[in-house]
Amino acid sequence: MGDALRDVLDWLSGRGLEVVLIIIGSVLLARFVGWAGNRVTDRIDERSTGDDALVRSEAAKHRHSLTQVITWTAVVLIYAVAVFFVLDRLGVPVTGLVAPATVLGVGLGFGAQRIVGDVLAGFFIITERQYGFGDVVSIQVVGGGDPATGTVEDVTLRVTRVRSANGEVVTVPNGQIVKVVNLSRDWARAVIDVPVPSDADVNRVNEILREVGRDAFRDPAMRPLLLDPPTVMGVESLGLDEVNVRVVARTLPGKQFEVGRDLRVRIVLAFRDQGMQVTPPPAAGDARTARLVREGEDA
Repeated sequence: MGDALRDVLDWLSGRGLEVVLIIIGSVLLARFVGWAGNRVTDRIDERSTGDDALVRSEAAKHRHSLTQVITWTAVVLIYAVAVFFVLDRLGVPVTGLVAPATVLGVGLGFGAQRIVGDVLAGFFIITERQYGFGDVVSIQVVGGGDPATGTVEDVTLRVTRVRSANGEVVTVPNGQIVKVVNLSRDWARAVIDVPVPSDADVNRVNEILREVGRDAFRDPAMRPLLLDPPTVMGVESLGLDEVNVRVVARTLPGKQFEVGRDLRVRIVLAFRDQGMQVTPPPAAGDARTARLVREGEDA
């Protein structure tokens, strides 16, 4: 009994202590890598949003996402190497595990095809700069359904996390993505369809909308968001009781929603000043009928 206890104490003071130190060291190193990654991404965000920059540059988005991926990969490697060192200190022959690991790897390969696909898809998302941290995207996944729309908060090799307008966090496996619409790449466009009565003077409506666009472009609060003056495209569609006149405005990436809301308010106020009105929205039943009609036309 005394010899067994002595052997245990000797092991704890020797290899056992090494195992504990390896585990503690790997945890501390992984935390340091995570802390360093967060510091780097914070610096990138500060530089991209500083100097009166209204939006992040594409390079800043890519650097942020790339830093997240490198941090995640480094943490995984640290723990993987720590496991091998621990097995070696415990006397487990690592070289003898090559054959069983190969068999296990083949078995897991069939069951982990989706994970491998996620990682490969994430690799191409990062290298091709399809989207990055802070982008506003609409992601369509396998199987259809409603796309995940919102602001990208995290991109790893396996998943993409998107925060919706309602504050919900949607996690999408990269391998399940079939289509991505980036709403904040380089520049964006606000599109406003203005419904007016069919008997209204369309030329007068166009002139009012052009004046609204010029006023918005001269406004110091709106000017930084607009790349050029809003353009009146003319009549977009015809109905029995109304016509839709389209206004478009090129904006900074991701600012099309803010610009669109502001332009709608300006248009309503301008029409009221001229004694005109925007056609009110249809009732619930009429809205459903109109939607079915539009879907039939699109089909």
